[in-house]
Amino acid sequence: MRAVGRGLIVVVLALVPASCSSEGGGSTVQTSAPSIVVESSTVTATSADPPDEGQQPEGFTTVTARITDADGEECEVCLWLADSAEERGRGLMGVTDLGDAVGMAFVFEQPLLGSFYMFQTPTPLSIAWFDSDGEIVGTAEMDPCLDTSAGACPLYAPDDEYDLAIEAFSGGLEPLGIGDGSHVVLLEGTESEQCLVTAN
Repeated sequence: MRAVGRGLIVVVLALVPASCSSEGGGSTVQTSAPSIVVESSTVTATSADPPDEGQQPEGFTTVTARITDADGEECEVCLWLADSAEERGRGLMGVTDLGDAVGMAFVFEQPLLGSFYMFQTPTPLSIAWFDSDGEIVGTAEMDPCLDTSAGACPLYAPDDEYDLAIEAFSGGLEPLGIGDGSHVVLLEGTESEQCLVTAN
């Protein structure tokens, strides 16, 4: 999946959703896409090779997110953390197994307006965007865009600025408590090589 906004293009990938009430963490999935981060709005993207089964993210740390739903129920989950341009560019490229994490958080240095699309991302995704106060500002269901040029893919964006995006496979946000009225905070001091919490 690619994010395009004000001279910045970020290609990111699918996540595995899990519920706070489910057993275990992420599951094996099939997803692939190119990952490119550039500072202009012109880029040539190519398809990635099919992913290997059991391929987990490499070179990322994890972080614990506290999700509060509209009813005030809290849930802590582990997310892979993409908080640099290079990490956001790689995202979950080629990943087929998230291990103990339930997805990936894409953290931006400052609030922005930008669009995401699904070029060469074969798995339908749900995405949620959050503002700098952790309040949800929008969600979308995104369909794969495999058989067309990048420029012909549909664009997905919230109406307001955001500095955090969380993706999950289609339908995977609600089990995490993410929806209208929800709030998300990435907990300080929880960045780690491995998950400090798992969904249960």
